[in-house]
Amino acid sequence: MAIKVIGFAASTCAQVVLMTLNELGVLYEFEEIAYEDIKKPEYLAKHPFGQVPVLIDDDFQLFESRPMSIYLAKKYQGTKTSTILYPTDDLRKAALVDQFISIEYSNYDVAIKKIAVEEIYTKFNGKTPVQENIIAGREALSKVLDVYEKLLEGKDYLAGDFSLADIFHIPYTYIFYQRNHRDLWDDPKRPNVARWWKNLSGRESWKKILHKYEGKFL
Repeated sequence: MAIKVIGFAASTCAQVVLMTLNELGVLYEFEEIAYEDIKKPEYLAKHPFGQVPVLIDDDFQLFESRPMSIYLAKKYQGTKTSTILYPTDDLRKAALVDQFISIEYSNYDVAIKKIAVEEIYTKFNGKTPVQENIIAGREALSKVLDVYEKLLEGKDYLAGDFSLADIFHIPYTYIFYQRNHRDLWDDPKRPNVARWWKNLSGRESWKKILHKYEGKFL
């Protein structure tokens, strides 16, 4: 049975999992679910919070995109491609990847979602975005990117080699880079951040998602 991912093409979390699978060279089925169906009992049996995505691998089910991606990397990396997204033979390298996964979740994602709440979710709910909140989000993200500039010194990727830690940054960054916020990543004062984003956005695994689903993006 092929791996199945259930979700929305517009979901940044689903995109993370699909990109992970693309990097690993693993075949999968992507089943798009209607928004109104995620609160129905049959879907809640798969994801009790009624969110996306859900991963089905034979008789195993998993929700939450970060654990899903870690599971996929540990199980399939090196079997279809030479890409290693989560080191399993070097404790220190694995710890560095974990460190940057945690930083993405606790700092980068928190900051960028301040913008997302206003520019995506507030509009989606038919309300007017609060410009002051967008400015505050930009300021928060700018401070995070100042730290990233130092963390990326002498490196192409956060943990040295390309890893899941990098993948987890891509979908939301792409959305706001394409909007009116690319100056945050292209700031001349942050050449390391600019180089890092150029490397990430140029990955073939990401381009496959853009080619197939970009018209459905947020």
